[in-house]
Amino acid sequence: MFFKIEFKMSKIIINSDSVPSPIGPYSQAVCFGNIIYTSGQIALDADSGMLVNSNIDEETKKVMHNLENLLREAGSGFSKVLKTSIFLKDMEDFAAVNAIYASYFEDNFPARETVQVSRLPKDANVEISMIAYKE
Repeated sequence: MFFKIEFKMSKIIINSDSVPSPIGPYSQAVCFGNIIYTSGQIALDADSGMLVNSNIDEETKKVMHNLENLLREAGSGFSKVLKTSIFLKDMEDFAAVNAIYASYFEDNFPARETVQVSRLPKDANVEISMIAYKE
């Protein structure tokens, strides 16, 4: 006996007023099934749209704050992050970004890569994207 089971999943666009509006033709996040893909976040203030970048610590905290709000809106959180991509303008900032990033996770860190890039949108110093799940 053969049974055919079909699961129909749909793409759901996630948008949050607590996260800066996209600066291009993309969504803040997309959910497919129970997997959430965030777009890269830079340290933009959600209200003013201005870049928060007086120093790398402040900039990284703002990026993580934006990601936290976006994951919450999608029904997830840092404990459910599977993979992270970090883009740095200067690899000299690795230790500072790494320390702040780590403080947002209790344990069970996600997979990750960190790469240096020549330039980021709005001349930001750090951009982070995440893949997470929700239950």
